[in-house]
Amino acid sequence: MNPKQLEEKIIENFRGEEKMMILVFAQWCVNHDLDPEELYLKAYPNQGSNPALREAIELTVPKEEAGEVDDQTLLGVLALFGNDDLAFVVTEEINKLRK
Repeated sequence: MNPKQLEEKIIENFRGEEKMMILVFAQWCVNHDLDPEELYLKAYPNQGSNPALREAIELTVPKEEAGEVDDQTLLGVLALFGNDDLAFVVTEEINKLRK
C-alpha cells in the first residue's frame, strides 16, 4: 500500500468511526426523549443542519427497541472526537435528567 492509499484508508476509517459516534449520540437522545438536532444546534449554533446527524437519526430505533447507551460511554465517545461543546450540552441534559 502506497502512502496515498494508506492516507485514504485512514480517512475512510475515521469517517466510519465518526458516523458511529454520531449514531451513538442520536440514539442516546432518542432513548432520553431528546431531540438530537436541537442539542446539536445548542452546542454548535453557527453550523446549521448537519447531514451526518440527519442520516444517523434515520438509523435510530425507538427507545423501547434500543439497547442502553450509558451516559459515560457517550461522553467518552464525544471526547474522542473533540466534541467538547456537545459533551458540555449533553452533561447539562444528564444533570437535568437526574433531578
